[in-house]
Amino acid sequence: MKKFLSLLMALVMVLGVVGASAEAVAYERAEDEDIYLEVLGAYDELMQAAKAAETNDERFVLYAQAEAYLLDSAVMIPNTTQGGAYTISRIAPRTVPYVQWGNDDDRLFGLVISDEFLTPAERADLFDIWGKAVAGEGEYDPAAYLTEKGHTIQSDYKLTFATAPVTLDWLNTSSQSDTEITVNTVDGLVQYNNLNQLKPAMAESWEISEDGTVYTFHIRQGAKWFTSEGEEYADVTANDFVAGFHHMLDAAAGLEWLVEGVVKGASEYLAGGTFDEVGYEAVDDYTLVVTLEADIPYFMTMLTYSCFLPICEDWYLSHGGVYGISEYQEAFADTAAYTYGKNTDVASQVYSGPFLLQKLNPDSEIVIVKNPNYYNADAVTLNSVTWIYDNGENPAQTYADVVAGVYAGMGLTEASGTLALAKADGNYDKYAYVSETTSTSYFGGLNLNRGTFALESGAAASPKTEQQKIDTHTALMNKNFRKAVTSAWDKATVNAVSRGEDLKLTNLRNMYTHPEFVSLSAATTDADGHEFAAGTFYGEMVQYYLSKLEAEEGIAEDQMIQVADACNGWFYPEKAQAYLAAAKEELGDTVAWPITIDVTYYSAAAANTAQAQATKQVIEEVLGAENVVINLVETTTSQDFYACGYRAASGEAGNFDFFYGSGWGPDYGDPNTYLNTFLGGGAGYMTKVIGLF
Repeated sequence: MKKFLSLLMALVMVLGVVGASAEAVAYERAEDEDIYLEVLGAYDELMQAAKAAETNDERFVLYAQAEAYLLDSAVMIPNTTQGGAYTISRIAPRTVPYVQWGNDDDRLFGLVISDEFLTPAERADLFDIWGKAVAGEGEYDPAAYLTEKGHTIQSDYKLTFATAPVTLDWLNTSSQSDTEITVNTVDGLVQYNNLNQLKPAMAESWEISEDGTVYTFHIRQGAKWFTSEGEEYADVTANDFVAGFHHMLDAAAGLEWLVEGVVKGASEYLAGGTFDEVGYEAVDDYTLVVTLEADIPYFMTMLTYSCFLPICEDWYLSHGGVYGISEYQEAFADTAAYTYGKNTDVASQVYSGPFLLQKLNPDSEIVIVKNPNYYNADAVTLNSVTWIYDNGENPAQTYADVVAGVYAGMGLTEASGTLALAKADGNYDKYAYVSETTSTSYFGGLNLNRGTFALESGAAASPKTEQQKIDTHTALMNKNFRKAVTSAWDKATVNAVSRGEDLKLTNLRNMYTHPEFVSLSAATTDADGHEFAAGTFYGEMVQYYLSKLEAEEGIAEDQMIQVADACNGWFYPEKAQAYLAAAKEELGDTVAWPITIDVTYYSAAAANTAQAQATKQVIEEVLGAENVVINLVETTTSQDFYACGYRAASGEAGNFDFFYGSGWGPDYGDPNTYLNTFLGGGAGYMTKVIGLF
């Protein structure tokens, strides 16, 4: 608390907040590390303690304590997950790899699509068959089921996209909008099937040493790299996996932090060491040996994420690629010589997967076609996949295209008008179902250290005065003020404007990690003597520790945050007003009220606009417009909207005070796949959504 006060007073003295006029002050951005240590330093310590635990169960308990602290800090507020919307679709369920983490659920090679919408009864039958197959009772063959029901199976699939890949280098990006395309064109070592079973892909088999630190993978012989036109280029070898790992570390695009402390020598290499120290070695053309820092129980689940994908080394080097962190940065800057993986040219990459990328126009169309020479071509059900650009401006036309069979399906929302259209033409009654929710968690972030108040073009400019910028920063550094905002944000009302009143709770998420992501294998006792029974889900442990923190703050039980899915677990108006009163007392005359909070929105998208308007309404109603004003800052293009938040390269580049347009999908099967994203020092990928690093 003393350090918090001293930081605020340092800002006051430097910036001249107290008693100054708006003309006499200028906002200056503070040091990220100072702010992180003040607000989340204890979180980082809890995370390190969890990683040092001796067993998985002990680690899960400690991670739950860390997540409870993160939620209680109110720097972020979990919002929604995917799914939970009325949907009409021609796609059979569970026909892509079924897993809660990694990139495999973006792999479309096994998709089964009908010429007709599936009815809810048909979907229920298919889920029943799938469940029996998972239990070992028969096979899951949705194509046979649908054919017997009179459906005709389609071999071409069309869907929409709003954000095109900015690179074809799958190791130089951590954005799902890039990799959802490219993972269909390259195979990793292993892959989940649609029954949630981990199966061989480019690795036909593997062995693990007794101490769990050495993995030996035997690479599939006969697999090839192909050009975009399908011409054979080279064999896939173990060295291509080494080259890929080396390049991923050099590129430092947000994937490298996943392997620090996991793969031997990776951290040392990133700190300036040599690659000879890294535990990635091709002992011959078809044997890859990976050495870990310690026994990592979830390591095999990590291999389905893009950071472990191979590249064709010969192709990479012949297109300007180099090794070495500084060498790569210099080479990449030479756009004339470095031509590897450019999104402007599908021929700038070679492919080893079930599809070949043959067209990429960021403003109109992306096309991948079946690779007839793929080693497992018989398992590929589609001849082509086409993404058509749709910025969301004309949902009625998109709905008409879905009904006409151009696209396989879509979600139906109230704000877009598509739900009303489906009800009017009978498709809602005949075909609508509520889609499954997923492990992806979207959240809102409060910008603790804003550095951008307009895009370079001048678009999305904040209306704030310099004094208002200072006041907002000062207020957001106050925990009680942050908790006032997060307790006043009525997520259900905001969600209802797009989902409809009857589904406003269905996809709400109230903690960062999926609450049922993992569970305890044995009864486990924490340092204070509290015992959790075997089988306790992770979310139940987070609830226990978060409620404990709130009880220590004097929060009544009926006002405590509820972390379970599908409830409005953070919205407590009376608590919000109490937090605001405490914040005003603590802040005193260091700020002028009202505090202004910028929220950017995309005005051409009806749903996004309606949610922004609802956000302004609910927060100002609860806290009072004399205390907090939400500035709705318009962006007129999707590119500008994404540049303000989702595509912002750093915390400093974020052009917002409150942004709820980003989310995180887990990369592997351990809670730290979520929680690591809020580590300090630039190690956490999502700290940029709270304005840091």
